[in-house]
Amino acid sequence: MMEEQQRAILVGVNINNEPNFDYSMKELVNLAEACDVEVVGEIIQNLPRVHAGLYIGTGKVEEVADAVKDNDANVVIFNDELSPSQIRNLEEELACKVIDRTILILHIFAERAKTKEAQLQVEVAHLQYMMPRLIGLRASLGRQSGGVGTKNKGAGEKQIELDRRRIEEKVSMLNKELEELVAHRKTQRKQRKKNEVPVVSLVGYTNAGKSTVMNAMLDVHNLSEDKHVFEKDMLFATLETSVRDIAMDDNKSFLLTDTVGFVSKLPHHLVKAFRSTLEEVAESDLLIHVVDYSNPNYEHLMDVTNETLKKIGVKDIPVIYAYNKSDLMDMNIPTIQNDRIYLSAKEQIGISELVQLIRREVFKDYIMCEMLIPYDQGQIVSHFSTHAKIHATEYEENGTKIKVECKMSDFKKYERYVVK
Repeated sequence: MMEEQQRAILVGVNINNEPNFDYSMKELVNLAEACDVEVVGEIIQNLPRVHAGLYIGTGKVEEVADAVKDNDANVVIFNDELSPSQIRNLEEELACKVIDRTILILHIFAERAKTKEAQLQVEVAHLQYMMPRLIGLRASLGRQSGGVGTKNKGAGEKQIELDRRRIEEKVSMLNKELEELVAHRKTQRKQRKKNEVPVVSLVGYTNAGKSTVMNAMLDVHNLSEDKHVFEKDMLFATLETSVRDIAMDDNKSFLLTDTVGFVSKLPHHLVKAFRSTLEEVAESDLLIHVVDYSNPNYEHLMDVTNETLKKIGVKDIPVIYAYNKSDLMDMNIPTIQNDRIYLSAKEQIGISELVQLIRREVFKDYIMCEMLIPYDQGQIVSHFSTHAKIHATEYEENGTKIKVECKMSDFKKYERYVVK
């Protein structure tokens, strides 16, 4: 049986002339379209605060009901997270399905989740959102099945019909599965730390071009296309954390990680569910904050990203700001200003310069020195030829003399062989 095409009226409350309200509504249209929902109308109300029982004033509810009839709409989407009682009251008044921004984002995440971990995280977030809303959502399902908010990769209608206790049991079971995956990733991170490989994380608003930046960096370092990460001009193309090893020609290397993009009003259930994935970011040595410079609201999107990073406990990590899509602006690129670089990942302009900025930051503790290594300690020379840059080699009476650029930890370990 084919699902009925969803036609939506969008509703937003602008509280005390919020400066980024218009952009938030524009984004709601994008979120709806990403869920294959056709937007057929939009209603806005200016209020000092939302209406506790209905989110909008009673007069506006009538206006929305008329818009639903006039536009043959079958769903109303609100621009904020609604409480269970608001959903219930609005569905009674409007006699059609009512969903909020949170459920749209959860639905997109469910559609995009490819790995076991991402799917588990989305399912946990979805069930936690549903638990207090069971009564309202049951009524909604009776009104119309199918579409956004009722189908969610393993967390759909069946879950709605479960009682709270069974949902709690399911969440607990899923969390146990997640913990095993998290423990595995922690072990991997410990190993990286032990190997002293710097970790650089790409962060930013959804669709800023993080995956395109990563792929461009892989291309610059001649890494095969099978190492490429998925990139597409759409919201939340990447939900999985991808890690790639970027090796330099002087035996230095760093790990580059691509993370889930952020969005304004990112549901707290999702932030909580994806916390383990985002821990990768909190333990980085450097962040590359990728910005869509062609977006007129880019400063607001940067603020949202910074706020989300703060929420997940990311602090005191150096940042390089990569202003992507700068080729769409009237300026010469690449341009570097302190910790900012203006580039185009798609056109691969400024990628080598970005790598130089990264090198300057993450290889700060390298030191140039001369060492005289006794001939019976040949393994030390082998170690340096693999893990450092040997600039000159001379064979003297007492051993091999090397001029080497190495990590501070190696310098300290073999300090007794330093001659200058």
